[in-house]
Amino acid sequence: MMKLKIKTGDTVRIVTGDHKGTEGKVVSVDRVKNKAIVEGANLVSKHEKPSANNPQGGIVKKEAPLHISNLSLIDPKSGEATKVGFEVRDGKKVRFSKKSNEVI
Repeated sequence: MMKLKIKTGDTVRIVTGDHKGTEGKVVSVDRVKNKAIVEGANLVSKHEKPSANNPQGGIVKKEAPLHISNLSLIDPKSGEATKVGFEVRDGKKVRFSKKSNEVI
């Protein structure tokens, strides 16, 4: 497993692919496959059988995972895409924005 620079709850921008330029919040991250699910992006149609939760069944839109390399973190201060760095500050390892040098 790689050390990932994107965590659940981060705001990201999709850099490549069909949904290029879309921004959203990260819902979940799969560290084994290096993939993340972004809220409202990369929607796919799934056919669902009728169940107790969904008695009607039918076609449902769901978010599909995107590879981490296709995502860029949005700096909370400036609202622009930024790279992420790690450093030790006050005895704690923290993530920081390389554009604004602020702790994320």
